[in-house]
Parts: sequence; C-alpha cells; structure tokens
Amino acid sequence: QVQLVESGGGLVQAGDSLRLSCAISGRTFSGSVSGWFRQAPGKEREFLAAISRSGVSTYYANSVKGRFTISRDGAKNTMYLQMTSLKPEDTAVYYCAVGYMTNLRMTASDYDYWGQGTQVTVSS
Repeated sequence: QVQLVESGGGLVQAGDSLRLSCAISGRTFSGSVSGWFRQAPGKEREFLAAISRSGVSTYYANSVKGRFTISRDGAKNTMYLQMTSLKPEDTAVYYCAVGYMTNLRMTASDYDYWGQGTQVTVSS
C-alpha cells in the first residue's frame, strides 16, 4: 500500500517562500513520475510540476515556472516543492502524486497515488 503524506503548508505573506515535503511509504519514488498539483476552492485541480523517473528531467506549468522547483531525495523517500515569490493566487490545497508510467504527465488522472493535501495560504 503506497501512502503519500504532504507537509510544510501554512500561512505566509506575498513574496515569501515555502517548502512543501511529500514523504512516501510502501514503495519508493524509484521508477515513478512524481508530481505536484494544487486545487483552489471552486477550481479544478491544477498541474504544477513533475519530475521524471530518473529524477533528471522536470517540467513546470507556466504559472509557476521560475518560482517553484521540484526535487526528490531518494535516500529520504521524500519529494519537495520549493516555492518562492508566493502570490495570493497561489493559495490552494497542494497535493503530491506518483504514477508508474513512462513519461512525464500533466494530467491528474495519469497518477496512481495521491497525498491528502496541505493548505497553503498567501496573504496580500
């Protein structure tokens, strides 16, 4: 049974930075495409970033490119999302996900396992 647990969310001010963590158990990140999504109230779940099976390639949504960085630490079985220059429109519940597919994917339905989410609130 694969479980993902996010942490690191909270209330910050515009312009601040925050690092989210996603710990995996039951399986490692090895061989998986790992991603971060978010969902704001009344909106669909939005793709943010993904990292390839090898950990070498990454892909970002235009809305966060240059501000967010995805990374993975295999030894710690943990994935991260470093967020900088946060804006009020970044307010949402943030989810990590893994999928055991070949290529980087941006569609939520392509991912097999999800965390419970962590709230990020950015005040102006």
